[in-house]
Amino acid sequence: MNILLLLSIIPFTLASSSSSSLSPVLDVNGNEVEAGPNYFILPVIRGRGGGGLSPFNVKQNNTCPRDIIQWDDEEQEGLPVVFTRIDAKKSVVRVSTDVNVRFYTPTICARETIWKLGEYDENLKQYFVVTGGVEGNPGLKTVGNWFKIEKFESGYKFVYCPSVCKFCKVICKDVGILITKDGVRLLALSDTPYKVMFKKTF
Repeated sequence: MNILLLLSIIPFTLASSSSSSLSPVLDVNGNEVEAGPNYFILPVIRGRGGGGLSPFNVKQNNTCPRDIIQWDDEEQEGLPVVFTRIDAKKSVVRVSTDVNVRFYTPTICARETIWKLGEYDENLKQYFVVTGGVEGNPGLKTVGNWFKIEKFESGYKFVYCPSVCKFCKVICKDVGILITKDGVRLLALSDTPYKVMFKKTF
């Protein structure tokens, strides 16, 4: 199912108020998150909240992994990500603004790790967030590659609700964690947000 062919828009209310919609996203040290540096995306909930995120082959078998998993072990920080703003001339990442998210990996898959909204999974009745997106070039052809960061309680959450295409009908929903029957934690659209924090790698 193509996300641009949906006939209705799922109601969605953003968590941030208009007065804070342009607030900078802050890392665990209180510093502004910037486009370019590497950051680990970690769960705010520690203990049984799991670890960081990584690309991995779960539902499919590709040379460059397409699924995105959350590690069970909280000591496993996963792979860091790099953010790209819709306005490439500005460096500070702000809430409620469109960004690309790319796993940083110095391998042949380096440009294959950009987040995007995957096709609807008919078996699981679910949209998953996967890799294989395109960086930059905001518009109709890349609408599935843009996400937003919103303030959420004591941390942040990712939201899929791109505004890079004014005439496109898109779904708007939080990004959360779906646990499969085998216990694998997959990044997916969800009614329960995945509450995260950002840790700069160096």
